[in-house]
Amino acid sequence: MKRFWIVITVMLPTFIEILDTTINNVALRHIQGDMSAGIDESTWIITSYLVANAIVIPMAGWLSRVFGRKNYLIFSIALFTISSFLCGISWSLNSLLLFRILQGIGGGGLQPLSQSILLEVFPKEQYGRAMAIYGMGIILAPIFGPMFGGWIADNFSWRWIYYINIPVGIISVLMTYLVIEDPPYLKREKLRIDYPGIIFLTFGIGCLQIVLDKGEREDWFESNLIIVLSIVSIISLIALLLWELKKADHPVVNLRLFKDRNFFFGNLVMFFVFINLFGSIILLPIYVQNLMGYTAFLAGLVLGPAGIIQLIAFPISGKITDKMNPKIPLVFGIIVCAYSTYLMSLFNLQTDFWNFVYPRAVLAVGMAFAITPLAVMTMSYIPKEKMQDATPISAVIRNIGGSVGTAIVTTVISQRAQFHQFRLIESLTPYDLPYQITIERLNEYLTTKSFLPPEVAIYRELIRQAQAIAFNEAFWVLSVAMISMVLTVLFFRRPIYKNKGGGSDVIH
Repeated sequence: MKRFWIVITVMLPTFIEILDTTINNVALRHIQGDMSAGIDESTWIITSYLVANAIVIPMAGWLSRVFGRKNYLIFSIALFTISSFLCGISWSLNSLLLFRILQGIGGGGLQPLSQSILLEVFPKEQYGRAMAIYGMGIILAPIFGPMFGGWIADNFSWRWIYYINIPVGIISVLMTYLVIEDPPYLKREKLRIDYPGIIFLTFGIGCLQIVLDKGEREDWFESNLIIVLSIVSIISLIALLLWELKKADHPVVNLRLFKDRNFFFGNLVMFFVFINLFGSIILLPIYVQNLMGYTAFLAGLVLGPAGIIQLIAFPISGKITDKMNPKIPLVFGIIVCAYSTYLMSLFNLQTDFWNFVYPRAVLAVGMAFAITPLAVMTMSYIPKEKMQDATPISAVIRNIGGSVGTAIVTTVISQRAQFHQFRLIESLTPYDLPYQITIERLNEYLTTKSFLPPEVAIYRELIRQAQAIAFNEAFWVLSVAMISMVLTVLFFRRPIYKNKGGGSDVIH
């Protein structure tokens, strides 16, 4: 029973925090109008949160040792809750951006701390069950976020997407105080502050997140801002790597964990899994709304069944992972994920509703069977006393993978749509017979309807066709990237457990 309450305690704030990373996307136009902000200005509402979040996540383990894990968890939830209230009452765009930064700082520790606590309270032979629970939280939140945020913004006010965090945060603080305890090896320590590591991490991860979030809008390396931020990010991350591995006595990020083979390849595969997940989550609603004319509600229904399927698939994947070699469900999950995005690459402008739902449902199954065994194998050879250092690294890699996936698909869509538009327009000449016939037929129809000239209607359809082809290519890129990870399974060591007085450990 105590384990049940611990699971509820750590997953509740984690779900809300991940939900908050996506819920703003659909409410952005409402905030933009209320704050009289431009499009570029309003996108900083998302970017500011992501940057602050990305900087704090890898430091979560170090901060837990400095302040004590329970104290730091309570502080993170409290800061996230208070800043959510301040976001709701913000009076200008600048005040909202400031409070979003505070919210990102507060939310940064929640994902890795919840994962490390789950891995601590479950014995290692039940890691599959623990990671299935965690997987449901980190996967369902991005699905329900846009649906929930759109409904709130349309029916109430955008401010309520922040106010709803307040009661959840208060409950979470109370439950954490009453339920969570620090094990002996995680008591508060007096550590020398790793100032160089913090500085390198802040500039490296912060600039990288801005580049990934703003790169496509700024036309990537055509922008001096993106070039400068990319250089700063690369130099800072290299400096961080050298400092933490060679000089730091108490590193803010324990990069030495990558010496473990399972941890290295596990995070590599997880990076590509989240490229696939976030790339497809971004593309599918845009496809059905912009190209097929679906309403926001119908677009949400396309994604909705996947959430229900994952509620079923994750517990099943957890039980299977605990009972067999995790490599088997992992290979199955990777193949299913790649197959689902391949199916999406076959979409066309005549695809019906259920043929949009089906590939997304297949992806839901694939994600459940990829993430659970992958998380188990990644952490299987990490001692519990180092788990607080390992989970923040995995969390930031997942988040960066999602940002990279989003950046890749938006760039592919933008550039390839222009390419296909140029190629398709080559046939639209007065000397092309099918074009002449279409113009004559449209003239006859449109003259009775008082619509736009036929040339405009044809050009709009051409743009739609070019974008559809670009979407297909983006889905295909995601599929190829995912299937390329199958061979990495060969490099994992299988977790092997032994029982001693009811306990279990990995055999090294």
